[in-house]
Amino acid sequence: MLNGHKIVVVLPAYNAAKTLQRTYEEINRELVDEVILVDDASRDNTVAVARGIGIAHIVCHEKNKGYGGNQKTCYHKALELGADIIVMLHPDYQYTPALIAPMVSLIASGVYPVVLGSRILGRGAIKGGMPRYKYCFNRLLTVIQNILMRQKLSEYHTGYRAYHKDVLLSVPFQHNSDDFVFDNELLAQIFYKGYEIAEITCPTNYFQEASSINFTRSLVYGTGVLRVSLQYLLQKLGVRRFRIFREIVPCRPARRRSGSLPVRKETLV
Repeated sequence: MLNGHKIVVVLPAYNAAKTLQRTYEEINRELVDEVILVDDASRDNTVAVARGIGIAHIVCHEKNKGYGGNQKTCYHKALELGADIIVMLHPDYQYTPALIAPMVSLIASGVYPVVLGSRILGRGAIKGGMPRYKYCFNRLLTVIQNILMRQKLSEYHTGYRAYHKDVLLSVPFQHNSDDFVFDNELLAQIFYKGYEIAEITCPTNYFQEASSINFTRSLVYGTGVLRVSLQYLLQKLGVRRFRIFREIVPCRPARRRSGSLPVRKETLV
């Protein structure tokens, strides 16, 4: 625990047998209370490895539900275990577990309710081996998203994220896509609710065993990302209403009390 907050790390896994042990062993178990692995019908021995290294909470999907579907199970299970702070860490060792401590510290101290590990702040992406086309694609999408959503994130596409439980309980993430665009839909919901998001510099490792989508899937993902950003803009302007925002009651600007979660100081539709 940290400042009385129960910390749970969730590992959305698919064919992660080769990298899972290394990822798990670098998680600080003096800080992290529980680790959950959700296996999305892997074709390798991910589950056997997870059991062998002692992961206590393992959930197995009988059929592949997709990246977003995996995360839904992760978050529901974490909340079921009474998590106060949930950290999503990919078990492919693309992101270092060493950043769990500073990420959860920002949340446990009440400074921010959401923290992203950004590969773009600093030079972590290129130095870590991110393909040039992915880097350029990331930067282009982020610029467009910041314009449409009126935000200033360095990237929307990191898979390293930490949330206060109140954030996940206040947005209908269960209505989001089961595919990769889930991450962007969740960020759009968080911004629409009015929460602030922090970013910290995150080194990254691209290697053969690290998960990555191909060029065609990247194009499909990019189209989905732009769709979500446009939906956010139209929803904020009151032009149209969309399902992913339907159950969200935006926070109104208010004087922040000690220990309260910060919200954006802007007029929300």
